[in-house]
Formats: sequence, C-alpha cells, structure tokens
Amino acid sequence: MLNSLYTRTMALADHPRALWALAAVSFIESSVFPIPPDVLMIPMVLAQPRRAWLIALVATVFSVLGGVLGYAIGAFAFDAIGQPILSSLGKADAMADFNTRFNDFGFLAVLTAGLTPFPYKVITIMSGWTGMPFLTFMATSVLARGLRFFIVAGLLRRFGTPIRDFIEKRLGLVFTAFVVILLGGVLLVRYL
Repeated sequence: MLNSLYTRTMALADHPRALWALAAVSFIESSVFPIPPDVLMIPMVLAQPRRAWLIALVATVFSVLGGVLGYAIGAFAFDAIGQPILSSLGKADAMADFNTRFNDFGFLAVLTAGLTPFPYKVITIMSGWTGMPFLTFMATSVLARGLRFFIVAGLLRRFGTPIRDFIEKRLGLVFTAFVVILLGGVLLVRYL
C-alpha cells in the first residue's frame, strides 16, 4: 500500500498543478500523511531549477501550517480522550513529568524532527499534547523545515540530477549527524 501511495505521489510532480499538490502533501505530511514532501519536491526542482526557491518556500510554509494542525490534534484530542483515561489509571502525574521533560528539550525535539528522517508529524502532535509553548514550536518549525527544504532545493539547483541519489539515500543521515553533533555540543556546554 505504501509503494502505491509513493508512486501516486511521485506522479503528482508532473501534474500542471504540481505546486498545489506539493502544498497539499507538505500540509498533510506534517500531521497524518506518511510520504514526505521531498518525493514531490525533488523531481519538481530537477524539472525547473529556476523555481527551486519558490518550491522550497511552498514546502516550508505548508509544512509549518500542517504542523499547526498536528499541534492542534495533540492539544485537543489528548485533552478529550487521553487525559481521562490516564487519570482513571492513576498515571496523570507520570504524564505531567513526561510533559515537563519533553518541553525542556522541545526546541531540540522539533529541530531534530524537522531536519531528519524522523517523522515530523510525531513531534507536531506531541508538542501540542505536552503543551509546548506555541511560539517555540512555530519558530523551531520554521527554522527546521526551512533549512531542510531550502538545503535540498539549493543542492538540486546547483548540482542537478547527480545529487539526487545522495539526497534520497544519505541526506537524512547527514542531517541526523548534524543534529547529534549539535545536541552533543549543547550537552557539553550545559554540563561542563
């Protein structure tokens, strides 16, 4: 099923309204859709490199807007369903402790999910669920998603098709290594 969805999503890149399709995929990927916008973005930038920055901007804006939907899902669905269940099980205090710990590292959690292959939708929903400050969530989402999409667009614009394999196979690993190094640096500064 996932392969069929991936193939259909790729086919949208050739559609005359591909930019609108990218906006839709970027929006829903941030809260519920399993296929990342890169699947559309890569062939679109390769086909029209002069529009690389516009394509990256559309992916960024709609991904962040979709993240707001994910945040709302976490904020409102958890209060209505999850909280009463946890309270009846005597686990409300454990959730409060988890919320505090998550929000202590919220900036890094959103940054990590926004840059790496880790599903961004998980963090958008958890950010709303734990009550992360909305402005922190938004600022970090704009930074992370903007970096991710503009770096991909820039690489594709500059190097074209030869960089496509690297992006599809290894860019997630590079972003993950970057975040691990960043996190390591923050921990070193904090505890030394």
